[in-house]
Amino acid sequence: MNETEKVLRSRRSIRQYRPEQLDEAVLNAILEAGTWAPSGMGLQSAVMVAVQDRETLQTMARLNAEIMGKPDADPFYGAPTVVVVLADSDKPNWMKDGTLVMGNLMTAAASLGVGSCWVNRATELFDRPEGKALLEKWGLPQTLRGVGNCILGYADGLVPLPKPRKSGYIVRV
Repeated sequence: MNETEKVLRSRRSIRQYRPEQLDEAVLNAILEAGTWAPSGMGLQSAVMVAVQDRETLQTMARLNAEIMGKPDADPFYGAPTVVVVLADSDKPNWMKDGTLVMGNLMTAAASLGVGSCWVNRATELFDRPEGKALLEKWGLPQTLRGVGNCILGYADGLVPLPKPRKSGYIVRV
């Protein structure tokens, strides 16, 4: 089995993080991997915003929890970094482009010993006035829509075991 296969088979969604921040070089390597995701027609419609500011993380977590209907929850599981993946909704494949970026981020993180998890509700958050205000604060166009939140950090505890692969996953005709 080659290294790529090992990473793909061992990557798990982590939902408990240590508080220490990622090393800058490690975060940069993960973000760089996101830039190499395929995109429809090569338009590269996705944008990544690496959020490490505690106040912004708390605001985003609060809004995400409200959307989820669990206002007391921590949807980011204590992760010290959230990479918000957005994409230009004027482009025809914006959601697919952003999804591929999310996959690259999580795979790169696993290859570097960093835990990750895709947290939903980015679309809803950045469609709200509070999300639009964040886009404005970050100097980003209002045509961007949320695709996902890639939380990153070092796992605090055991990494979950993989679930068995379902039968019928592959069909050959």
